[in-house]
Amino acid sequence: MRRGAKPQNDPVTQIRPIETLILSAFVGILWASTVRCSTQFWGVSSAMATVSHSSALTDYLTAAAPEDIDSGVVAYLANLSEVAKVAPGVAASIVLELADQRSNLKLIASENYCSLATQLAMGNLLTDKYAEGYPGHRFYAGCDNVDTVEAYAVEQACKLFGCDHAYVQPHSGADANLIAYWAILMTRVQGPALDALESTNPSALSPEDWNRLRAKVGSQRLMGMDYSSGGHLTHGYRHNVSAQMFECFTYGVDRKTGRLDYDALEAQAREVKPLIFLAGYSAYPRAIDFERLRAIADAVSAVFMVDMAHFAGLVAGGVFEGKHNPIPYAHVVTSTTHKTLRGPRGGLVLCTEEFAEMVNKGCPLVIGGPLPHIMAAKAIALTEANRPEFADYSRRVQSNAAALAEACMSEGLVVATNGTDNHLFLVDVTPSGITGRQAESALRECGVTLNRNSLPYDANGPWYTSGLRLGTPAATTLGMGESEMSEIAGILKAVLSHTKPTTIESGENAGKTSQAKYTIDPGAQSEALERVGALLKRYPVYPELDLSMLQRSFG
Repeated sequence: MRRGAKPQNDPVTQIRPIETLILSAFVGILWASTVRCSTQFWGVSSAMATVSHSSALTDYLTAAAPEDIDSGVVAYLANLSEVAKVAPGVAASIVLELADQRSNLKLIASENYCSLATQLAMGNLLTDKYAEGYPGHRFYAGCDNVDTVEAYAVEQACKLFGCDHAYVQPHSGADANLIAYWAILMTRVQGPALDALESTNPSALSPEDWNRLRAKVGSQRLMGMDYSSGGHLTHGYRHNVSAQMFECFTYGVDRKTGRLDYDALEAQAREVKPLIFLAGYSAYPRAIDFERLRAIADAVSAVFMVDMAHFAGLVAGGVFEGKHNPIPYAHVVTSTTHKTLRGPRGGLVLCTEEFAEMVNKGCPLVIGGPLPHIMAAKAIALTEANRPEFADYSRRVQSNAAALAEACMSEGLVVATNGTDNHLFLVDVTPSGITGRQAESALRECGVTLNRNSLPYDANGPWYTSGLRLGTPAATTLGMGESEMSEIAGILKAVLSHTKPTTIESGENAGKTSQAKYTIDPGAQSEALERVGALLKRYPVYPELDLSMLQRSFG
């Protein structure tokens, strides 16, 4: 593959020869309607709607030969033209975001680039439809087409992960976790309690029985990974609602190795005896032995739940197999659909048949009405992930992360646990004399976008932090490989070694070293920007989009 070419694994609509005549007729109609259409029905004057923002589409159609026209680009330009008729500033901001991502290397582990097909699936009239309930069981009429879309997305999710049941409505990973928690509470706690009261309807209970039931549901125990050791806010962190729902207990990593100690975990679980034993992470760089964790859960009669939001793509792509694949071992699994799955922002819940009924009641149990247009985009992304090329992509995400971690260590940077098994890893920046916040900001000034992150038992706390979290899903989508990972490590080292904290000059902390402010050597910054620019010129995001034309047309 030539440098800068779209990776073969990148799912994008390809125009086959048989479609050319149909597309030519379509774009002719679209061109004419874009120039002449009136939008007075929508409260926008026809003068605004005529030619002011149609130049991008007309320029593209004029310049491209019919056989070279990309239907995804046509749709993208038409979308922006319609947006610009109503709110030019919004269209301009969308173009500015493309420009920003073309000029900054994305190493945020939780971000990726979805296909244009996935993006476009979100922009349609499905957004207008209320569809509380689930396929075949709605609280509103007229949901036949939403049923078809959602059922297809569910089918693709079950096929991809080999699970008993899938629920694709959650708006985010946090929502997915809340739905999972409540489904487990309803199934394992409220259901048996109602049976004991010889009732099936909580609304029929007396106030006294209802309050006793509420107390029982609200007094259960959750045991999950500590936030500072790589867990997520929704895993029982006290600043999150999950800590209000349960009596929460957390487990950490070994102070010396930075890894999970399964013997210590088992001892803690036997003492705590949680209702939910939760595994999963947002900043843990090693594979997890889910077979061992399920055995621990079974030993204490706990529901074994896994949050695989970060590594779902590695499961889908077959990178995590056997004991490292949570699906055969967990009762309930949650995930996001972006990150390593490379779909739209959203979530999903996978579960065994035991929990399917209550998971399907996520709306109205926890979330509001589902978003049918987002479910359509999830359906597209899950279909893409079921293709063989996605497995190749997932393998390269993992190999790139391992290569980048190794290259960083070769540059003298300190990598937690001395490497990674997944798509992310942590770098300790304290040897450079700076905080994670300073490192994050300095790298952003040099064209590298990532996030600061706490290290286990971090003395700098969760705001300033001592570390950085790096991930390779987005760079891999661009087509980068192991040689580019070596170049990226060199850029990181150059910036971090030339970033220094400033001294606080006034106030009660005068004379102390700042944890936020810093200086960068101008020469090092200039060199880093040049190196990042050279990388991104070879591997631009959405290379089929002509950025200069978009900037001329939409400002």
